[in-house]
Parts: sequence; C-alpha cells; structure tokens
Amino acid sequence: MSADISSVPNCRFCATPLTHTFVDLGPTPLANSYVTQADVDAGKDRKFSLHARVCPSCFLVQVDDSVPPDAIFSDYAYFSSYSDSWVEHAKRYAQAMTERFGLGKDSLVVEVASNDGYLLKHFVAAGIPVLGVEPAANVAKAAIAIDVPTDVAFFGEACAQDLVRRGHSADLTAANNVLAHVPDILDFARGFATILKPQGVSTFEFPHVLNLIREIQFDTIYHEHFSYLSLFAVEKVFAEAGLRVFDVEKLPTHGGSLRLFACRADAQHEETQRLRDLRAEEKAAHLDSLAGYEGFAPKVAEVKRGFLAFLAKAKAEGKKVAAYGAAAKGNTFLNHCGVSNADIVCVYDRSREKQNHLLPGSHIPILAPERIGETRPDYLVILPWNLATEISGQMAKIRGWGGQFVTAIPQIGIF
Repeated sequence: MSADISSVPNCRFCATPLTHTFVDLGPTPLANSYVTQADVDAGKDRKFSLHARVCPSCFLVQVDDSVPPDAIFSDYAYFSSYSDSWVEHAKRYAQAMTERFGLGKDSLVVEVASNDGYLLKHFVAAGIPVLGVEPAANVAKAAIAIDVPTDVAFFGEACAQDLVRRGHSADLTAANNVLAHVPDILDFARGFATILKPQGVSTFEFPHVLNLIREIQFDTIYHEHFSYLSLFAVEKVFAEAGLRVFDVEKLPTHGGSLRLFACRADAQHEETQRLRDLRAEEKAAHLDSLAGYEGFAPKVAEVKRGFLAFLAKAKAEGKKVAAYGAAAKGNTFLNHCGVSNADIVCVYDRSREKQNHLLPGSHIPILAPERIGETRPDYLVILPWNLATEISGQMAKIRGWGGQFVTAIPQIGIF
C-alpha cells in the first residue's frame, strides 16, 4: 500500500520516502516496559504508533521512529539467562567460533548488546579475554557480577573509536539480536568496521524477514525492533559501512534466524556457497522488489480473527485461559488482538524482574510459574512460540488436570 509522499518518513538507511506500508499494527505500548497498577493509574502506560514500512529502494523493512531509544534500553527488563535454550545456544557459539578462528589467550572477543553476560561467560571460562558493550546499566551490572567486563554504552562508530583508542581492537565481535534494534543502522555497522582487527570477524544474528513473512510472525514487530532484515538489505548497509559478508548460517532461533559472518571489505575471508545460495533464495522470494512484501497485512488480520475466535469459544465453554512468557512478542500480539485480563487471567514468567507487574497495554498480571497450581488453567497460551518445546516441557504439570498448550502463530495450535 502506498501513501502520500508528503506525509511519510524517509528510509533510515538510504533516505528514500517510505511510501509503502508493510503492516500497520496501530497504537501499541512499549513491548518490554512492564507496568504496575500505580503506573496505569498515573497514565504512564503509554502507546505509540507501530507502523512498519518497506523501502522501495533498498528494501529495508522498518518501523516509524516514534520512541527515542534511551526510553527503551537504558533500563531493560530482558535478561538472556532466563532462557536455558538460549544460554546453550550461546555456549555452542563460543565453542564453534573458538575452534573456527583459533581464538586464545591473546585474542579479544567483544560482544555488542552483551546483556547479562550469557554469551561472553563461555569465552571467559575458556581463558579468552572479552569485553561486553551493553546500554542497559541494570543488565550490565548482572554481567559484571559474574566477572564479564562490561562497558555501559550505546555502540556505534564513535564508541568503537573510543574502544580502539583504549586498546580494544577485536578478533571477533558478536552482535546477537541487536542489529534490528538500532535506529542508525549505518553508524552501528561502521562501528564494527572500526573495531575489527584487519582480519577480524564480526558475526550478526537476527530473525530473517523471509521467515517473518512466510510464518506471519507479526508479533516480532515492536518499537525496540527498528528494522526487519534480509540478507539483501544488510549487504547494502554493510557495503556502505566498509564491511563484507562472507558466510551465513541458518539458525532455528527466534522462529528462523540468520548468522552472518562479516569482515572488513579488504580482508581475506573467502565467500562461501552458503552465502550465494541464500542470495538466490531471497531473489526467488522477490525480497529485492516490493512484490515480496505485499499481502502481509491481510494474513495478520486472519491470525487475529483466529485467536479471538479461540478465546470466545473457550469463554463460552467456561474454560480458563492463562499464558506463559511475558515476552515482547507476546505484548505485540495481545495488544494488536485487543486482549485483556478479562480474556487471559494471568501470564507466568521465570523472570523475577517481571513478576508482580502487569503486561503493558493488556494489564494481565505476571506471576511466577510455581503458582500455576493456584489457577489450574484449561489452556496455557505459549506467547514466545519459538520456545514452545522448552516451555511445554517445563510446564508439563498442567496435563495432570487436563490442561492443554496453545500457540497462535501462524494459526491456532492446541496440543
């Protein structure tokens, strides 16, 4: 869908007017800003436009800049270590990168958006020097407490120049699920070209927009995610920043992600067949034209209709519905569907930082998983559907009273 050119923002990378809507999810609260009843009463649970557009020139999918990043990331409620499968994923990464690139005691691994040290701690255990760069002071404090050196800063070219001046040039940098989180994606990418040693390697993991489209993963769209990334768009950004992609891995994480391997443009790393294959796959899916992004909004509307029909049927049958996972994607999903505490009695989450708060917008109370026996729900909706196997195993006790698990994307699944 196109719009009047005078009323639209410009692409955050190439400055082309964003005249094409990908999907407009309407006014939505910040997905990781959990609230108390006092916050709600004081009107602090604000909503902001959540409108995703696709650039007709570079094909970067992006949401409008409606919220300043320091309002989101300076004090953050997401701690990576609460997901056992994600910590194990990080451990495998550390082992694989150490072996592939011959890392040792004279190397330096820098992770950008290092969170609570969930990844770097594996390099520390192997005797490899590390540095985390994390903008959220409360989360960085948790990393420092487990002996992961961490700078509290927003990463970009200026930050990278400062780190290099202080002797922190990197053999390997990791950036997991952060490339999509930065408003100035070009400045961010230039930071990696700056901090890398001449033959250093940067890895970037991010959900692949091709899977978002195919699996109708609209709940992964939220204000913290400024961009929704294809290899096609990322290679354009990296080339401008002085980086070159030379390899890629497909990962099952977050509903289907890519791990890109990049280096300085003049480094000697050879391009792989896997990279050439992915370029061809994206071209076949028309991600290099507007045709690849059309027709997404009606599919989102169908998912919403299906979930609301499930809730209405459960209510008519006198069934009790609860949810698991106070995840950002769940907040986008519930708010777009217009769900409230009247529909879902509570949500369970292992994060103590989220417990005894309310989900933003829907105001569903967040409880510790150990309390599920008090509610004994007939249905438990798994909001972070990418962790459905892990969560259904952890919460298997609901089967004892006949409880069933539910996922809602790409359509209702009850098991």
